[in-house]
Amino acid sequence: MNTFSKQDDPAIPLGVLAAYGGLALPMAAGFIALQVIVPTFYAQALGLSLTAVGGILLLARLWDMVTDPLVGFLSDRTPTRFGRRKVWVLASAPLIAISVWLLFNPGGQVSNSYLLLCAMAIYIAGTMALVPMNAWGAELSSNYHQRSRVAGSRVVFGLVGTMLALLLIDNSSNAALQSSLTAIGMLVLVGLALTVPAAMRWVPDDSKARPEGNNLRGAWRLLITPSPFRRLLLAFLLNGIANAIPATLFLLFVTHVLQSPELAGPILFLYFLCSAISVPLWVAVARRFGKHRTWCAAVSMACLFFAGAPFLGAGDTAWYVAIVVGTGLMIGADLALPSAINGDLIEWDAHENGQQRPGLFFALWGTASKLAFALAVGMVFPLLDMIGFDATTSNSAEDIRALAILYGGPSILFKLAAVAMMHNFPIDEAEHGRIRSALAASGQSA
Repeated sequence: MNTFSKQDDPAIPLGVLAAYGGLALPMAAGFIALQVIVPTFYAQALGLSLTAVGGILLLARLWDMVTDPLVGFLSDRTPTRFGRRKVWVLASAPLIAISVWLLFNPGGQVSNSYLLLCAMAIYIAGTMALVPMNAWGAELSSNYHQRSRVAGSRVVFGLVGTMLALLLIDNSSNAALQSSLTAIGMLVLVGLALTVPAAMRWVPDDSKARPEGNNLRGAWRLLITPSPFRRLLLAFLLNGIANAIPATLFLLFVTHVLQSPELAGPILFLYFLCSAISVPLWVAVARRFGKHRTWCAAVSMACLFFAGAPFLGAGDTAWYVAIVVGTGLMIGADLALPSAINGDLIEWDAHENGQQRPGLFFALWGTASKLAFALAVGMVFPLLDMIGFDATTSNSAEDIRALAILYGGPSILFKLAAVAMMHNFPIDEAEHGRIRSALAASGQSA
């Protein structure tokens, strides 16, 4: 029996949830521009080749495989008197602001080197914020359902930031797209100025990490040893690739397949609005059926909607809107539940390995998230180049059909593989309660 009742873990105040979740707003605004606009803008407006853009962004993301574990290692060892997670989030804010501005506002002719340096800078700055921020959220409560609330708050504010950025997108011309990036850059700067001080003031940071195994050797062991963590991480990576492929190709899809570039902003806004609406629903469903079962159901249903994308053509906007609404409603589960499951594995780590390493867990989590985007753009942009697709001019019907197939087809395969990985996942609410009881009985912190 689970000896931990709701009274053992009082609900996190809404003010704390809002102050913590608010940090995701400027981060998400910058990320959606980085994922959706930047690759197409540098290829379409600035003339860099699709292969070069894909390779550069992949290389910059691969660098995170070094920086993510390093930041996780250091944040777990930061003295608590400074606020173990707070100090990293605070230090990252000016670095994010500078790198976002340079990447979103390239002056005159730009080279491959400029894109590489700016991309690496923004990824490093983002790592300094996101790895400690995610570990910080997991430490606000060790309760199975409270962690869903924490993840949900982060997702909701992230979606608000995403939608605000989408309202600023104008894809009618290359100049308009440049103006959109400038406006989103300003949104990120203002968002950081408002949300970081609020989190410093109102969100507690009393981490109880035991980081003895938080090092490269510990990270390697987590990756090579069969465990619930490795299983979850691989499923998260596969599903992340599935989501990143259509996100990376979105502007090209609406411009060349649907031939409706003016609808890019409104359609993306609708997609993330549906995601935001669905997050509280998925958190409630997960409370009834469990997080991993709910996530698998949502991912499976998303495959049904993606199946129609390769068959669309010019003028099929109504059908595409239906696909956008359907996948948007499913993506709310993707955004909230996997991260909450990862938080639950911190107690599993304490029970199985005698260590509590949220910094390391969310460093590897961040690496998987970034690697998913890098692999997506690193695969599909060179593939488009190989088949002869040109982002700067008109293309043959065969090339456009290949773009449509790449937009939807691979996502289904990756998502089904993720569902297979998470089938019968061993850490559910009952098992998590048993682990917490065992930790309490042994005198360890739950």
